[in-house]
Amino acid sequence: MAGALKEVRNRIKSIQSTQQITKAMKMVSAAKLRRAQDAIVQMRPYARKLQGMLSNIVSNTEGGVDTNLAVERAVEKLLVIVISSDRGLCGAYNANVIKMARNIINSNYPEQYRKGNVFVWPIGKKAYEYFIKMKYNVNPAFKDIFQNLTFENVQRVAQAAMEGFASKEFDTVELVYSEFRNAATQRFVTERFLPIPKVESKDGKAARADFIFEPERESLIAEMMPKILNTQMFKAVLDAKASEEGARMTAMDKASENANELLKSLRISYNRARQAAITTELTEIVSGAAALNA
Repeated sequence: MAGALKEVRNRIKSIQSTQQITKAMKMVSAAKLRRAQDAIVQMRPYARKLQGMLSNIVSNTEGGVDTNLAVERAVEKLLVIVISSDRGLCGAYNANVIKMARNIINSNYPEQYRKGNVFVWPIGKKAYEYFIKMKYNVNPAFKDIFQNLTFENVQRVAQAAMEGFASKEFDTVELVYSEFRNAATQRFVTERFLPIPKVESKDGKAARADFIFEPERESLIAEMMPKILNTQMFKAVLDAKASEEGARMTAMDKASENANELLKSLRISYNRARQAAITTELTEIVSGAAALNA
């Protein structure tokens, strides 16, 4: 009986230690989430407006404007940029991102995958580890971006993708990431990065760009396109970072709640075992006294 009580006490101490860790991790993630949320909330309206403007402009290709980043080609080679996290302990966040990427490849590009023409650029170590293990064509150059998350580092990914598309190394580029909604909710999305999607009017035709250009249209668009695409990539990475911290904070909160439930159950078990031990000792004392008086 004493051994059983000691085992329960050890389990209680172990769960209490784990609970302290999960609570600390929740607080750390909450602090990081506030910074990440502020960054994406400030960035998102600007990025969406730029994206809409770019899509509207390239929808009208008249006038000899160089829009090679918007050229639709038959998809022979696919690039998938998958944004995950560097660390775990964030619930199903990484699993959902990877599942989304695999679904897109298997559903939309099975022939390209069979031919070995699907390339994966992971941002974040978890996606890198998975796709390397599954023997995809993986470029590890950008997997450590979260260790130094700056616009300049993220810009390298966008520029490399644009160069690959322009040189016909890839015929389309897909972004897979998690769009931040709030601390408890993320939306896992696939977004076409290249070629630049065009805006269609209600009748199904390409919408005309309703802008006045100064200086000349050609030089302005050629200058704007790469900068706007860099911004889109940075927005996606900030979305993913905020989603990761929200998912980790939620997971650690749930882990702390589960630890409380386990502690309640173990304390009840401990008290019952202790009461049983006391009852047994009293019974033995009473029985011994009765035997002496007999």
